[in-house]
Amino acid sequence: MPNTRDQKIQAEAKRLLQDGVVDVVIGFQKGTLPYKMQPCFISRADEVAKLTLNGLCSNNLAVYLNHWPKGEKTAIIVRGCESRAIQTLVLENRHARENLYLIGVPCIGILDLQKIGQQELQPVLAVQEEGDQVRVTFGNGEKLFKRNEALHDACLHCNHPQPLNADVVIDEAGLFEDGSFDKSYLHAFRNLSAKKRNEVFRAEAERCIRCYACREACPMCYCEECFVNHSRPQWIDSTIAPSGQQGWHIIRAFHQTGRCVSCGACERACPMNIKMTYLTDLLNQDMAAEYGFEAGLDAAAAPPFLTLGEDKGKFTGEQEEDHAN
Repeated sequence: MPNTRDQKIQAEAKRLLQDGVVDVVIGFQKGTLPYKMQPCFISRADEVAKLTLNGLCSNNLAVYLNHWPKGEKTAIIVRGCESRAIQTLVLENRHARENLYLIGVPCIGILDLQKIGQQELQPVLAVQEEGDQVRVTFGNGEKLFKRNEALHDACLHCNHPQPLNADVVIDEAGLFEDGSFDKSYLHAFRNLSAKKRNEVFRAEAERCIRCYACREACPMCYCEECFVNHSRPQWIDSTIAPSGQQGWHIIRAFHQTGRCVSCGACERACPMNIKMTYLTDLLNQDMAAEYGFEAGLDAAAAPPFLTLGEDKGKFTGEQEEDHAN
């Protein structure tokens, strides 16, 4: 039986398709495993019963717009991070907003089954969401977790779970409100010595196998040819040597500055469980401090690195003189 949220999503999708408002609805459906959901593309009103949305829907659906016909009228189910990613794609002229219909759903957070499995040293067989608790079935029995214990780190640090600039918002409150969490973990990282910060980074980067799953999962990685695929000139080492591993993560983080919406899709896609979103979170924190900008919040404000104009940084008169010299 679908829950109330699913029924409302299905009803809205059916209306849009029947009335010819859109040609397709991008959402989630049940996967082949009981605890896996997968993206789906619904183009007929009699297929909308497939649509569902829960804490097991781990993809950022905005990524599919990068491979989508730009003129096609498309509805997409969006949580906070997806709505912000789409807003950024619109500002970067990847899509015309009038061709998109955003079905907003307050986010309840994405479950991290890998985290749960590592805690119990058991493979996860089934998951049942029960409000602010999660019932997980392992090979040796069941265990009940508080929802916060099972959430992905990106959701624990999210300040914008509510969908923004949606055409309609499914009338059901999420578990979290905007500003529920903070980025204090970044302050702890900044307070580490330079040597310790480097050790943390190197320990994560050295596990990278250069599969680029993070790139494929990210809605903001849409270049037709990525810098790592350039051979003339070759920007970085293309092997899994430390120089190549570290170069890939550093340059990618800078490409995401002011554009990353901290959805965590890259980390969830990583087969090596590499944690690197802290890099873009740190850079985005600097962007907010210097320019008062956060990706996807303002429908009219493009990321500062994509804006030509007078420097809006916080220069004092003395700093301006030093800068001129």
